[in-house]
Amino acid sequence: MAALESFSATYHRDPRPGDLIEIFRPAYQHWALYLGDGYIINVTPVDEGSPASSSAKSVLSRKARVRMQLLKDAVGNDTYCINNKYDNTYNPLPVKEIIRRARHLIDQEVPYDLLGNNCEHFVTWLRYGEAVSGQSKTAICAIGLVTLAAGAFSLLGLLHSRSRKREY
Repeated sequence: MAALESFSATYHRDPRPGDLIEIFRPAYQHWALYLGDGYIINVTPVDEGSPASSSAKSVLSRKARVRMQLLKDAVGNDTYCINNKYDNTYNPLPVKEIIRRARHLIDQEVPYDLLGNNCEHFVTWLRYGEAVSGQSKTAICAIGLVTLAAGAFSLLGLLHSRSRKREY
């Protein structure tokens, strides 16, 4: 764990191989999986830029590259925590299997979709064998609520304009 010794971030314990790492970016959370010895695996833009733009650039390209990086480099100036939040819902695969699956994908190009195949989907698939993302569920709900509200306001506006026409 020498790579972590000089690195400080917000966490309650040292990450263990197979742990999910949630990185708090200014406008979103980026997800990685801890491999051990200070390294993580995550998806980054095909044309890799700064760590802070990881998921943002992938949204535009719809492709990402699986990379192994030092945790401290992936986090940059942001903070992170260990967040195995689905452990009560899904059984984690054996650590050796998680690491084998992860290492097999390093440097491969993979499809990326913010709502259906994002960085959280990627790491939960590695850990649990199930690709799940609370972020995408939240985004889909928000989009649905906005769409519903827009529809309701349109309907109210239409009804209001029809009632005004009858008065004349």
